[in-house]
Amino acid sequence: MLLIPAIDLKDGQCVRLRQGAMDDATIFSDDPVKVAAHWRDQGARRLHLVDLNGAFAGKPKNLAVIRDILGEVGQDMPVQLGGGIRDLDTIEAYLDMGLSYVIIGTAAVKTPGFLHDACDAFPGQVIVGLDAKDGMVAIDGWAKITNHNVIDLAKRFEDYGVNSVIYTDIGRDGMMTGVNIEATVKLAQALTIPVIASGGLTNLDDIRALCAVADEGVEGAVTGRAIYEGSIDFAAAQTLADELAG
Repeated sequence: MLLIPAIDLKDGQCVRLRQGAMDDATIFSDDPVKVAAHWRDQGARRLHLVDLNGAFAGKPKNLAVIRDILGEVGQDMPVQLGGGIRDLDTIEAYLDMGLSYVIIGTAAVKTPGFLHDACDAFPGQVIVGLDAKDGMVAIDGWAKITNHNVIDLAKRFEDYGVNSVIYTDIGRDGMMTGVNIEATVKLAQALTIPVIASGGLTNLDDIRALCAVADEGVEGAVTGRAIYEGSIDFAAAQTLADELAG
């Protein structure tokens, strides 16, 4: 069970949003590079970046700090990034910069042909991010709930060749109310590619619950607010996950 610290970037700072609301941001650090180094030193084996400004603008907006983060930790662990990735040139630029995986969310739902092309052009390096509420996919910074069932869409994208799916229950993200294990497992059971849980991770009980379903295809979990506010000690949580997996 891979625990993946999240660094959400807004105006060059490390922040966390509640349920995706840009005007409800908590600033945790004005030095995201230092934060990335901290999680590496705490034993993180992968890092999750989100360009929040980019997600809303539809193009990269925090390039300088992303480049600096990759320069600091990119040699030590894989880094994945989502937000504002809408064309193949952007993907190529990020991968050339040292990024390991790109995460495509809203664009995958709105223009599935782009996702298909990305998987063909960059095999093994495209992750799809599916955010859902009550099993239905949300897009545009969660402002719009579509009529797409999350499992049906994930199966279609699996056929395209995506590396894995990051599944976020948007009702729980940033709310510290626990991971939606049931919905995450249901999705993982329907796929052959790994699912990474996201949203709601709160304490070590959530880690234990995730480890209990690892065999169903749940490969990891993205964690944000819990590790910044201290309800989860990251190093202790990853150690626990390794012990339970062992």
